[in-house]
Amino acid sequence: MPLYDFHCRSCEHEFEALVRTGDVPRCPQCSGSDLERLLSTFALSTDERHQAAVRDSRKRQIRANRDKVIADEEYRQKHDKE
Repeated sequence: MPLYDFHCRSCEHEFEALVRTGDVPRCPQCSGSDLERLLSTFALSTDERHQAAVRDSRKRQIRANRDKVIADEEYRQKHDKE
């Protein structure tokens, strides 16, 4: 099954999809089928790309953890008043 990049003309979302012969892909965001197949780039594995991916993953983890801490604190403040 080839992996293709798509652009949804309805909601402007870009995504990748594994497409079998005869299957019609749908946008995962809006379920639209008005899609434009984009030119895919080939994958390279380099130390620089790996380090960039690790940094990006770490930033996402920090952001998610910060949101969790804020939500926990708001929950405590709300329930300590009661």
